[in-house]
Amino acid sequence: MNNVELFDALSILAKEKGIEPDLLLEKIRAAIVIAIKRDYPRSENINFDIDIAEGKFGVSITKEIVEDVEDEANQITLEEAKKHSKSKRLKVGGQVTVKLNTRHFGRIAAQTAKQVIKQGIKEVERAQLVEQWGNLQNEAISANVVKVETNSGNATLEINGSEVMLFKGDQIPDEEINQGDIIKVYVSGVSANDRRPTLKISRTHKELVKRLFELEVPEIYDGVVEVRAVSREPGQRSKMAVISNDPNVDAVGSCIGPSRSRVSRICAELCGEKIDIITYSDDPKEFIKQALRPAEVVDVDIPDEEVRACTVTVPDNQLSLAIGNKGQNAKLAARLTGFRIDIKPESGFFEQE
Repeated sequence: MNNVELFDALSILAKEKGIEPDLLLEKIRAAIVIAIKRDYPRSENINFDIDIAEGKFGVSITKEIVEDVEDEANQITLEEAKKHSKSKRLKVGGQVTVKLNTRHFGRIAAQTAKQVIKQGIKEVERAQLVEQWGNLQNEAISANVVKVETNSGNATLEINGSEVMLFKGDQIPDEEINQGDIIKVYVSGVSANDRRPTLKISRTHKELVKRLFELEVPEIYDGVVEVRAVSREPGQRSKMAVISNDPNVDAVGSCIGPSRSRVSRICAELCGEKIDIITYSDDPKEFIKQALRPAEVVDVDIPDEEVRACTVTVPDNQLSLAIGNKGQNAKLAARLTGFRIDIKPESGFFEQE
């Protein structure tokens, strides 16, 4: 590591990544100190000074001037100190700055500095990204599909003039995305991978359902109707529990809309995903009954609410409906309520004796 390499690196970062060199100074200082400590592990006062304007940097160790050296890493004799400084004020009990030749740093030290600087760059980039797109986090936004990779199925979307990757695993199963499509995605945060940080977007996140209803239903946007919980099997089915803060407003009806217009538009956006909208209740038994809809429930037994488990009794002819295809209805109800739900028929035919 030398002056040329360091300042060339700063120049490239400033131009290619749009990062101001001043933002990296503290990260670089910390990196160099760590690197020096690999070669000088017992030195206590390591100094690193950098002047970007002058294109200079220096590394030194401050040592105490003593008569007899007992700690070579941090002490020096007056005679030796005079070799490092022309100051006439040098005396025993004082201090002297011993400059180090950065060319003498070991390979491990240089690699350590490189890794710490690299991590520092990522942190700065991530902070810039959060500042740039912070208002988009935890929101559902429209994005234009720029291209779709044939082999991987990953799609590149344009968001606010920047390209963001929508990975195949974050797409709704079996959905077909094509170049030129405009789709809704949920922004869950900023990635933390080895490449340049970018937005994390998804079409499978359960919060996407909630945000789409906020955009579609004025009563939710205004706070008259509140979404209390969502559970989801992307592309197949979702359950959403809502409650009205106004006795004159039907929460479920508001979400469904006239002639099912509101919920239908959201279902279409989610590739035909079915959405069950149920009424939330603070009473766990009632909430569990609602969550298992469209099945009817005869009884809900909760031995201990702290255990978060219950046994639900349904009419014999409602058992399959309550459980759902491959247990989907029961699973979604359990996620929605936070209870482990065991379902049994009213006749007790399947009940173990």
